[in-house]
Amino acid sequence: MNGTLVLLVVIVSIAVTSLAKRRDLQVPLVLVAVGSAASFIPGMPRLELEPEVILGLVLPPLLYSAAVDFSMSSLRRNIAPILRLGVGLVLVTAFAVGFFANWIVPELTLGAAFVLGAVVSPTDAVSAVTVGRKLGLPRRVLAILTGEGLLNDATALTLFTVGVSAVAGTRVVVEQPVLFFLYEVVGGVAVGVAMATVVRLVRARMYDSPLETVLGLVLPFAAYLAAEEIHTSGVLAVVVAGFLMGHHATDVSIPTRLQERSLWATLDMLLEMFVFAYMGLQLKFVIDDVADEGLPVHHVFAYGFAVLAVVILVRPLWVFLNWGPLRLRFAARRAGTTGLTWKQQLVVSWAGMRGVVTLAAAGGIPVLTASGDPFPGRGVIQAIAFVVAVGTLLIQGATIPFLIDRLDVADPAEAERVREQTELARRVAAVAADRALAEVAASPPPGADPDEFVRALNRVRVSVRAQAQVEEAEGDNESATRLRKAGTVFDSVRRRVLQAQRSALIEARDEGFLDDEVLRAELESRDIEEAAAEQRVRRRRG
Repeated sequence: MNGTLVLLVVIVSIAVTSLAKRRDLQVPLVLVAVGSAASFIPGMPRLELEPEVILGLVLPPLLYSAAVDFSMSSLRRNIAPILRLGVGLVLVTAFAVGFFANWIVPELTLGAAFVLGAVVSPTDAVSAVTVGRKLGLPRRVLAILTGEGLLNDATALTLFTVGVSAVAGTRVVVEQPVLFFLYEVVGGVAVGVAMATVVRLVRARMYDSPLETVLGLVLPFAAYLAAEEIHTSGVLAVVVAGFLMGHHATDVSIPTRLQERSLWATLDMLLEMFVFAYMGLQLKFVIDDVADEGLPVHHVFAYGFAVLAVVILVRPLWVFLNWGPLRLRFAARRAGTTGLTWKQQLVVSWAGMRGVVTLAAAGGIPVLTASGDPFPGRGVIQAIAFVVAVGTLLIQGATIPFLIDRLDVADPAEAERVREQTELARRVAAVAADRALAEVAASPPPGADPDEFVRALNRVRVSVRAQAQVEEAEGDNESATRLRKAGTVFDSVRRRVLQAQRSALIEARDEGFLDDEVLRAELESRDIEEAAAEQRVRRRRG
């Protein structure tokens, strides 16, 4: 039944998403609202997925896709704020919520309250980054939010594991919490590096783009499961594997890169639609669970709104305390960069939406402890987690577009850097093209007609395509044959120029002159053009 219901949810989510985009509405909010309303339809069955399914099937591809597109240079430049948010803020939120919940919620022991803190501490930056990119947030702000989203899940799930084991009396690999955290981090990073290295070695010996793409699709799931099997951080394993594969994406063939871009964009959209619809569909059943445990529903949801207020308040306090003027000047002198403006800090502080990790972690709390007693406050934790996840999405998610739109968060220095980087990339590509053309002119392809070869060189220099002429001349066999030969020469020369440009751009990135984002933008159009040229050559040969 669940399988059929999942398919129905996906189909309806696609229709709702299409309608929301047509009306320029925020897709996550619409899906949550529609899902919440649908949960109250009489006879609506409960869609309940095991936490292992969500964490093992939904989370890895979302994390991997974001990590593949993340820039290593951006990570290095913004490592301090990413760590402050992805580790520091998670710890502060978990402890603040833990102490507060223990004080206000009578059903929770101190240990159970800290489990609740770990559950609600990680943010889901998907919707914030999507809206921010659409409304023109500076790249640095987007990089910080993305980096935080990639890191905070690992921190929160490690805290969650430690907290649950302490309350339930179960054992973990390393009993000491700090050592266990280090074991999770080091083990997750090691697994991610190992899995990415294996995939890269295997791909280097493959000459089949569909198989290479399938291998890349399997990687995030394999990395996650391998890390979880030895009780390390599966999230970190996926993120590290994604970083490495994204940095070395230039090593794979052009058809593979093109296929993977389309694959991950499609898969991301599908999973995100399902996640937000799934969150909304839990509303009625969360209420039923609280009532079944004999707890007053209005009291539990009042606790949830109180915790929601704490969660929302902690983030701006942490952001502004850690990005104060003195801290900014010190960081700028040390790193050679300017800090975020107060308007950019305000946007970062308001981008605290929670998501599927919060719901999955809450669902993963065991029913019984090791001694056979009920886990203290399990139903209350799940209800509060739902209120926090949906509440942050509806409150912060609904207002952050207005905040970004009203504030002037543009970064002139960053815009100037991007312009300089783009100009540098084009100069590098132009020099490489001239060098390649000179080499081709000095050694024409064997058997090429001299006149047609000169014409091909000229067409390449002015980027004029010959394919339209070939198609128009199909009725004249002699002209068509001559133009096909000229087109073949054109395409072969153009491909050689594109390959030279690609090598020069990659070399500039490896030497630290170009950022990954600029490199990918410059390579994307060249990949498409080279793939088209290669396809035309194959068609002529066929």
